[in-house]
Amino acid sequence: MGDGLAQIPGPPAGDDGLAAAGGLHNYQLKLHREYGPVARFALPGAGEAVSVADPVLLEATAKINKRPEKLFEFLAVLQESGNLQTIPADEHGPWRRVMLSVLAGRPSHEAHFTQFVTLTSELADRWAKADGPVALQGDLSELSLRMICEYALGSGLDADETAGRVVAAFEDVLTAQLQRGEGGEESLAFLRATVDRVLEAHRESGTGGRSDLIAALAEAGESPARIRDTVLMTMLAAHHTTGVAISWTLYLLARHPDAAARVADELDRVLGDRAVPEYGDLKHLTYLDAVVKETMRLYPPGPYGAREATEDVAIGEYTVPAGTTIFYPFWAVHMNPEYWPDPQRFDPGRFAPEASAGRPRLAYIPFGIGPRSCEGAALAMVEAELVLAVLLKRFEFRAAPGQTVTPVERFVLWAAEDILMEVTPRRTS
Repeated sequence: MGDGLAQIPGPPAGDDGLAAAGGLHNYQLKLHREYGPVARFALPGAGEAVSVADPVLLEATAKINKRPEKLFEFLAVLQESGNLQTIPADEHGPWRRVMLSVLAGRPSHEAHFTQFVTLTSELADRWAKADGPVALQGDLSELSLRMICEYALGSGLDADETAGRVVAAFEDVLTAQLQRGEGGEESLAFLRATVDRVLEAHRESGTGGRSDLIAALAEAGESPARIRDTVLMTMLAAHHTTGVAISWTLYLLARHPDAAARVADELDRVLGDRAVPEYGDLKHLTYLDAVVKETMRLYPPGPYGAREATEDVAIGEYTVPAGTTIFYPFWAVHMNPEYWPDPQRFDPGRFAPEASAGRPRLAYIPFGIGPRSCEGAALAMVEAELVLAVLLKRFEFRAAPGQTVTPVERFVLWAAEDILMEVTPRRTS
């Protein structure tokens, strides 16, 4: 351990606190309670790392454009053109600009909004006929994957069975490669062939605007392999995170009926007698927006991030040497009582304009920070608020009795045994 790291407080060598905590999510809370806002610890796969839980101190790291390669090696099997999570900054910058031109753009969101509403309404229809509780995470993750398939592949998926095969194949790849470390080759080949087929259709027709991810990547001159990898990575990053965020939101609203009633009143005021929203309605659903943000503060879908210092970095009173992994403990940042009083309490009012005005910008970082933050953040919020608007306009949700909901770390912050919810038609006055 270099002199720079030696000055940073942290547990002694050989400490097994991480194993005892049951995962990095909980461990970070304990680490920062004991050692302060900047702490070093042994991060599996990255050696000695420095964790920063103070939003003001995080500013010193906000421009770093490098991720630790070892931490993201598990994703390499999905990609042929270089790991998109760790490609060098000179490649990453142009690629990111193309991604943001699509994923963060209103034309893109509007172009797919109607189809997103249709997919959500189909799920709501199934839930209306459910005989017993529904499993939120399973159903909403599948919905999110169907939405991102439609978004990323567009008109190339013109049959329900093709979309269904994509969903099944992607789940097989996730289970095989990311959990078992082997298998799934046939499904991965099918997914790549599907993307290739859509790309070829775009080439032949010469159509497709910048609301279409594949068309935008093709117009920017990205290689077929890079386009395939981008689509697969977008599907991977988007579907579990968005589905889980919606699930935790419904869980918290079921536990806080006053907040649920306020959301319902807002939906009635903005939508009137309409069962589903239009794109322009979302900007008026300000309380729902605050509810989603407060949910992701309490249950950030991706619970942490990491960067690699490309030069010595001054973080408060400490100097972190170049080459060190800098760890972003999103949950610990979101639970920092200096900026979030009574941090475990669910309070959407924290995100009212007057409450947010004096808060450091990095006090809330569910999508990461800087040039490696999530390109799909804006799209994810559109999807989440659209789905919640449809479901909460139509249903009331009550937690199924007898269940214990325990957050666990997988690829995202998941409930160990899913979240079972009784769904009933909403009573209106």
